[in-house]
Amino acid sequence: CKTMDKMKVAMYYNNNDVRIEELQIPEISDNELLVKVYASGICGSDVMEWYRIKKAPLVLGHEISGEIVKAGKNVKKFKKGDRIFVTHHVPCNECEYCEKGQHTICHTLHTTKFYPGGFSQYLRVPEINVKTGTFILPDELSYDEGTFIEPLACTVRGFRIANYQKNQTVLVLGSGIAGLLNIKLAKAIGVKKIFATDIDEFRIDAAKKMGADFTITAKENVPEQIKKHNSGKLADFVILCAGVPSAVKQALNSAAPGGTILFFAPTEPNVEIPFPLFDLWNKQVKMFSTYAGAPEDIKEAIKLLKSKKIQINDMITHKLPLDKTPEGFKLVSQAKKSIKVIIEPQK
Repeated sequence: CKTMDKMKVAMYYNNNDVRIEELQIPEISDNELLVKVYASGICGSDVMEWYRIKKAPLVLGHEISGEIVKAGKNVKKFKKGDRIFVTHHVPCNECEYCEKGQHTICHTLHTTKFYPGGFSQYLRVPEINVKTGTFILPDELSYDEGTFIEPLACTVRGFRIANYQKNQTVLVLGSGIAGLLNIKLAKAIGVKKIFATDIDEFRIDAAKKMGADFTITAKENVPEQIKKHNSGKLADFVILCAGVPSAVKQALNSAAPGGTILFFAPTEPNVEIPFPLFDLWNKQVKMFSTYAGAPEDIKEAIKLLKSKKIQINDMITHKLPLDKTPEGFKLVSQAKKSIKVIIEPQK
């Protein structure tokens, strides 16, 4: 095998063991695409070790943008040279869940992916992803900005299914990437007041910069702090972006009567949370959970980024070449002095 047929990938074994290895550049069929990856974001879920380690070793990375270097002869929608964003999870659009608009429960969506993963120099886009998961990257968006399409789509979906109403008081629990994107979306749609929490000073500062009106250290009495700065009222719309029991408890206790709780982040499996049922019943609190984004959410995310209604360049703290992916994983898993870490596989 010639060296030119090989490509570099970052192979994940665990959060502290990511190795730069070589794989064959994928072959594509007549219905597939070969994409040169220019930017790939490290998602918080990439460092969710309890979830990832079961399938290791593998090449992660699902927030990608790049350029088509080869299109199968049956592919009509796209051509060589197109700048694109590709999503790894795509629904079948035929099952009972898709028909009800619950695309992210679709079994197909949970089993689809591209090969080998975003932390590689090239990837193969399977036929189903070409059909419903590949989108032209507008000229207005850089490859780096393209890595925000997928996480923003997840946020858009959360707001949509939880029926977010303009001018509500919003509480975001956890100010990592997901929390900050939720803050930016609330701000863009129209919000009365945004509260944000975190345990880390760096992230609390980031929440302020991204649009939070009040920030609260997570160790404080969060419901009391909200009432103090909100005319004695709790939050209308609570978004849980930190999957730890203490934050879940804060979410359950911080919703105003008639309010909504959106479970954006999960806890680890088998974690049980005490549930103040009488209070939630009495206050008639609505609860929703959300996972991933469907094609319509992706289209909306692209629109928001293209129009600059949501600007995300202030969230990019690190851009690293593929060889430094191990360093990128440490930055994200330590969750200290980084927000968005982007790997640039061609550098």
